[in-house]
Amino acid sequence: MRILVVEDDREAAAYLVKGLTESGHRVSLAEEGRNGLERATQENFDAVILDRMLPGLDGLSIVAALRAARNQTPVLVLSALGDVEDRVKGLRAGCDDYLSKPFAFVELLARLEALTRRGNAETRLKVADLEMDLLTRAVTRAGRVIDLLPREYRLLEYLMRHAGHIVTRTMLLEKVWDHHFDPQTNVIDVHVSRLRQKLDKGFATPLLHTVRGAGYTLRAPE
Repeated sequence: MRILVVEDDREAAAYLVKGLTESGHRVSLAEEGRNGLERATQENFDAVILDRMLPGLDGLSIVAALRAARNQTPVLVLSALGDVEDRVKGLRAGCDDYLSKPFAFVELLARLEALTRRGNAETRLKVADLEMDLLTRAVTRAGRVIDLLPREYRLLEYLMRHAGHIVTRTMLLEKVWDHHFDPQTNVIDVHVSRLRQKLDKGFATPLLHTVRGAGYTLRAPE
């Protein structure tokens, strides 16, 4: 795993670099905030470990800048500021995890492994020219932004995850509405109709289809 450590304290930086290297990782070090942001932006890392209090640019500002640039590299913030309010502020700034100093190195490794597993998870769904970003919740078709209500978003996500397959009303009620009742209710039809208007109106080729007597399917044109 390739890891960027952004830490201005030389003793702490040496400790992190040595421990991570001995654990089999390739480690790069930046000792100043702006240099850390530059390297995190221009180079490919599997994870970033950064101190919160840094010269030049503080850690939370680095995280905010990365997220604003749609850089989703997992970030673990290290800080002596470990109160609940400090941790909440860090997570809301966009970091993926927050570890208070002092810390056990074995815990840092475990958190790092958990972050990279999460970072390897699927983050984008695509069917033909329809795309869904699971991180930003943005939905576009042929570059056109499609505004969806929360329920419509969940409905579309389920259909995209099962693209090319028939999805029954019962499946949608259980997975999207979390209900177990009469599949003949028209709540499904109403939402699918609204979703179809948003997805297909203005486009020559429809993506969302009704399979008479069976359910619905979202599929790319043949």
